[in-house]
Amino acid sequence: MKKSDFGEDFLWGVTIAAIQNEGASFTKGKGLTIWDTFSKRIGKIKNGDTPSHACDFYHRYKEDLLLAKQLGFKVFRFSIAWSRILPEGQGRINKSGINFYHQVIDECLTLGLTPYITLYHWDLPHDLEKEGGWCSHFLLKWFSRFVTVCAENYGSKVKNWIILNEPMGFTTLGYMLGIHAPGKMGLNNYFPAIHNAALAQAEGGRIIRELVSNANIGTTFSCSEVMPFSDKEQDIKAAARMDLMLNRLFIEPLLGKGLPHVEDFPMLEKMLVHNKTWKYTERLQFDFDYIGIQNYFALTVKHNPLIPYLQASEVKAKTRKVPYTDMGWEINAESCYRMIKRFWDYGNIRKLLVTEGGAFFKDKLINGTVDDAQRIQYFQEYLEAVLKAKREGVNVGGYFAWTLTDNFEWSEGYQATFGLIHVDFSTQQRTIKNSGYWWRQFLKS
Repeated sequence: MKKSDFGEDFLWGVTIAAIQNEGASFTKGKGLTIWDTFSKRIGKIKNGDTPSHACDFYHRYKEDLLLAKQLGFKVFRFSIAWSRILPEGQGRINKSGINFYHQVIDECLTLGLTPYITLYHWDLPHDLEKEGGWCSHFLLKWFSRFVTVCAENYGSKVKNWIILNEPMGFTTLGYMLGIHAPGKMGLNNYFPAIHNAALAQAEGGRIIRELVSNANIGTTFSCSEVMPFSDKEQDIKAAARMDLMLNRLFIEPLLGKGLPHVEDFPMLEKMLVHNKTWKYTERLQFDFDYIGIQNYFALTVKHNPLIPYLQASEVKAKTRKVPYTDMGWEINAESCYRMIKRFWDYGNIRKLLVTEGGAFFKDKLINGTVDDAQRIQYFQEYLEAVLKAKREGVNVGGYFAWTLTDNFEWSEGYQATFGLIHVDFSTQQRTIKNSGYWWRQFLKS
């Protein structure tokens, strides 16, 4: 497998996110985010870590962009911190924040990196969370204001946009299970959050289309093939319920198919009653130029009557003796291939991009070298899966590696290292890992 096998127009990129990379949480007028406040709650983030310094991209963006360029990437995907440009989430604009992203964009363009801007990558302003956050019926108004400010300020320079990053992730983990910011739990939070996110992804697309000429607009979904543990009917139905929540809940309304259904799932009926406007599918639809998919693991589940609503629980990869990352996530490139095919088979998607892909393995810096052979093997296997789908006629047009540098990995803090570049967080020293050098060589092939 060589880079040239994917074709001349295939996009090769690397991805970061504002709250995970920028640091400078209280610099030049930036407002608090839900992760700033959530990370102060005891026991929520491993080792008591906070995103306040992260890997200091805010001050080191020129160095990091140059590293991305040196590794051979052509696309740089990053997100805009909502509270850096609108400190209270709405109202006044922080000119220092606006200027910072102009500087990042200009540096990308100078280096020949194509900027892809993610508008929302999980860092809601804290002031908006105090007013209900993603559960609030004002959310769409707040989000529309944010998108409009971004489009008006950066639309002349940036043509490639991503509206939301993984809506299933931030709604489920943050508003039902409570293990990510803002730490809310229960269906009374979850139902309005998923409805508002579904509306926001379509409305954000409409705003960018109106305000940015020649815009190339997408949004991203996490996806995991869900397989039943056995051929028992209960396990098969449990897998179907989990699959609906993980893979179908946001993409199908977006494509005009309405709220997805499976048999024997009372939670769906509650969702329909709570969010009556699900049936008005036109507000949930938008014709995106591309859909980003992000596949990190396959999932095997079995029926579990003790789990509320879903009545399904994961059967860990470790117990099934299949390959897995140090996050415990199953490594299954063939499953990634099947998910790419499955999304394409919806039939009315113009293009797919793999907007994130990567793995956490415990890295050690020894004598100035990080020998992360497992990560290299992971990328090789998953790129083969992408190439297989492409050769079978799927219009998959790019692969963006997660992530450039080790960073703040949500509730895992700084111990879960996904980067192609090692970061010593006490000094902010960068060291290219062997996987980074592998990418540099591959992108020359």
